[in-house]
Amino acid sequence: MLAVINCAQLVTLAGPARPRVGAEMCELGIVEDGAMLIRDGRIEAVGARREIEPRITGETEVVDAGGRVALPGFVDAHAHPVFAGTRADEFEQRARGATYQEIAAAGGGIRATVRKTRAATEDELVTAGKRYAEWFLRGGTTTVEAKSGYGLSLEDELKILRAIRRLNDETPLCYVPTFLGAHDVPDEYRSRREEYVRLVIEEMLPRVAEEKLAKFCDVFCEERVFTLEESRRILSAARAQGLGLRMHADQLSLSGGAQLAAELQAATADHLEHTDTVGITALRAANVQPVLLPGSVYALGSTRYPAARAMIDAGLAVVLATDFNPGSSPTPSMPMILSLAATHLKMSPAEALTAVTINAAYSLGLGDETGSLAAEKRADFVVHDCVDYREVGYFFGIEHAHAVYIAGREVYRRNEA
Repeated sequence: MLAVINCAQLVTLAGPARPRVGAEMCELGIVEDGAMLIRDGRIEAVGARREIEPRITGETEVVDAGGRVALPGFVDAHAHPVFAGTRADEFEQRARGATYQEIAAAGGGIRATVRKTRAATEDELVTAGKRYAEWFLRGGTTTVEAKSGYGLSLEDELKILRAIRRLNDETPLCYVPTFLGAHDVPDEYRSRREEYVRLVIEEMLPRVAEEKLAKFCDVFCEERVFTLEESRRILSAARAQGLGLRMHADQLSLSGGAQLAAELQAATADHLEHTDTVGITALRAANVQPVLLPGSVYALGSTRYPAARAMIDAGLAVVLATDFNPGSSPTPSMPMILSLAATHLKMSPAEALTAVTINAAYSLGLGDETGSLAAEKRADFVVHDCVDYREVGYFFGIEHAHAVYIAGREVYRRNEA
């Protein structure tokens, strides 16, 4: 048994067994001078230190949090953590005035990473992925949704998904795999779009399902990428194969992606920078969770952030995620996202924390397993080197995680030598 004591704040996110909406997003279930008991990787009890300490036995391992804050591990519900190479050259081009769309039109962007990822072996992708896994852990993230999408051929998409499966086995992080073969149209199909759509539907999806390589299917729904009708066909085929649905929606324009996500009753609609009141109303009616990605808006030098306040006021169970990828959001840092949520999305620190823990977990179908600190849940938690949970987003640009635990096992501790 493991006991965690002396937490200045034990932020439990206790509440109803569903995603939190409206004022509920500010109800964090904070226990002052809190403590936890953990047995066999599961939380047994949560409460004030004075309630928990009498239950500690001689065989119990005791972790003294040292008057720090303990939070649920962050759940990153939108990430692209398996790829080869970087796009540092494009970072410089954007600094000199080039736009993301101009770079993509010249053969850069997603297709540049596709070329590098196709050239990499599965072992090389796993090696790179392990480096990024450490970055996630150091930021306090314990669960990551992991998209493919940098292969755009049958074998290369399978290669990425197999690498994700290995990372789930070979690193402490918990990965939730998502098939994103419809991330872009590859170079060799630029003049044969319909053939590529059929390839995704008729060959890629059946193999992904057969090998049980993904839990979800995603599509980049945008007129210049995959149209509404193409997206509908791909996602409908994915559902027929037993996959859950997620969408890149309304990122670059008001494409109708949010309304399609509502029509298909997708689990999530992600990005939503251009989504209007009609789209928000449709998402609410269909109970689709919005996943907002302020890191990509920031990294691209844009000022058009999604309408988080309108979404919260409409009763949507908002999620925040990093969108970690080599081009438009090269950060795995959830504390940075919490900062951006406060400064640019005008979300309160409490709302933002709910969005990266319990709401994110429910968006992945894991709300009964992780995302809050409650009896019988997996003991995924992080001791942060602060005394108030608001400091995690307030002091931005640093790593607050002092120690990270997944299923009650310490998987990272900051070296303070």
